[in-house]
Amino acid sequence: QVQLQQSGPGLVKPSQTLSLTCTISGDSITTNAYYWSWIRQAPGKGLEWMGAITHSGSVYYSPSHKSRTSISRDTSKNQFTLQLSSVTPEDTAVYFCARDPYGLGYDFWGQGTQVTVSS
Repeated sequence: QVQLQQSGPGLVKPSQTLSLTCTISGDSITTNAYYWSWIRQAPGKGLEWMGAITHSGSVYYSPSHKSRTSISRDTSKNQFTLQLSSVTPEDTAVYFCARDPYGLGYDFWGQGTQVTVSS
């Protein structure tokens, strides 16, 4: 069974960098079948795709946040990481990692991390 386990701080100060890690079990980040994605949901809003990384390390970002977003992976730890720089209170949201079988829809999700941007 595939499981995605998220880790990272729940509180980040304005202007700092948010960093979250998703550890995969039951599958490999190098499997040529998925986008490993980051999604967030701000209070009262819908799901917002932040970006994704593929089996080969190719990365895709939402144009809305591309200048502040970095997604990377550690194949030895079977993990991928989201970094969002220069955060503001508008980046307060629940952040999720998820597996997407190449556009067929997310089939496995992390547990979600509430991230609050506040001083």
